[in-house]
Amino acid sequence: MILTIDALNMHRFPTILEDMFQLRARVFAGRLGWDVTITDGKEIDQFDNMNPSYIVGLDDEMNVISCARVLQTMGPHMLADVFDAILDGEPPVRSPNIWESTRFCVDTQRIKSEDSKTTVSKATCELMVGILEYSKAAGITDIITVIDPVMDRVLKRSDNAPHGYVGKTVPMGKVSALAALLDCTDERIGKVRAFAGIEGDVMLDEDAAVAKIEALAMEPPMPGVTDPKELQTYFDEQIAEASSDKERSAVLALRSALSMRLPSALTATI
Repeated sequence: MILTIDALNMHRFPTILEDMFQLRARVFAGRLGWDVTITDGKEIDQFDNMNPSYIVGLDDEMNVISCARVLQTMGPHMLADVFDAILDGEPPVRSPNIWESTRFCVDTQRIKSEDSKTTVSKATCELMVGILEYSKAAGITDIITVIDPVMDRVLKRSDNAPHGYVGKTVPMGKVSALAALLDCTDERIGKVRAFAGIEGDVMLDEDAAVAKIEALAMEPPMPGVTDPKELQTYFDEQIAEASSDKERSAVLALRSALSMRLPSALTATI
């Protein structure tokens, strides 16, 4: 599921943003060897202070498994001010309808057990769909993105091949970098969805995301027992001690989830 975070709602998702910046540090400093600044285990640059939008992929426990940053091109942006060597003397792209997508990364460790029939993870494709759908809804016609040759091949394999390139490929850390153009159209979105078998809405409502984070935070610690009677006693005590309907609902949800894994362990005694 995809959550969009921007200047208007970022105060509601501090833990997700921290998780996202830590993922960026692991990918761009560690895996790719780019010359980026890491502070307290997080990769944050000057463009994060320019009110970009973040497209963030989350798992069922609200852990960040993928992310990207989308920034308008009329002002400072990475291709114009950091990766200008890619332009090879060409003027930077500047248009109110063409935005820049950078810092695209996926947490390969968290999704390593994902059951995928393709060489491109579903999490990667879902993030692509999230970026394209967000951009199209915002009136953005094209995305320009700085990628490496591996990501260029991923785009092509997922039926999301760029419709053009800007400048040239240049060395960047352990890899090379190039700039690609992607149109934000229903046709492109449909191709990526079809490739990955993605159906339905991938976007997570902001209020629903906050509610889920709160529910997860309220979950009581899992008991270190699997005896049915002890488990039942544990949950009965948690329900009895709940101080609000919200806490009681959280306990019931946890018991329900556990009963699916251990169906013979729990019985409903509400």
